[in-house]
Parts: sequence; C-alpha cells; structure tokens
Amino acid sequence: MPRTDRASQFMPFAALKGFEEALRLQEHIEVEKILLTEESLEYLDYQLSLLKIGDMVTIVYFDNGAYLTKTGLISKIKKDARYLTVVTTDISFDDIREIQGI
Repeated sequence: MPRTDRASQFMPFAALKGFEEALRLQEHIEVEKILLTEESLEYLDYQLSLLKIGDMVTIVYFDNGAYLTKTGLISKIKKDARYLTVVTTDISFDDIREIQGI
C-alpha cells in the first residue's frame, strides 16, 4: 500500500449517519420563560431607558426554550419595535431578563 493511502484506513467511520447530531439535539434542555414581577419589569424599563448605542452590556435573555447571555456593544435600539441589537443579535425587550453593565 502506498504511503499516501495508509492514513485513509484510520479515518473515522460513522456507522449511524446523523446519530451525533441527534444526540446534540437531545442535550438541549428546554426551560420555561420566567415571568417577572411588576417591580422587576419597572426596573428593567428604567434600565432600557438608560441604554445608548455604543454601550457595553451583558444581557440575559430567553430564546428558543433557554436563557442565553450576550455580551457586547449595543449597535441598534428600536424602541417603537421593542428590540435592541447587541453586536449582531436582535433581542426583544419582552425576552430580556437582566441587563448588566449600565
């Protein structure tokens, strides 16, 4: 066997095509969205009113059954549409749980 073909015998073999992707989907645990108290909502509205484009923030938000954390610069704020953009991620005001770094 030529030297160049020797490595191919040690290449990984996937007997069950798509099995690893199915396992990754099973690892995703969905959680319910937490309903904030009236006081928490008022404080969150106050924090949102202080935000400006270019502010560095860390936002905890709900997306597709999980809470995610995004840190970065605010690149867009659309108060009429009720969302903001951190770097390139659009986040609805209604999905925000916590804002840090104000």
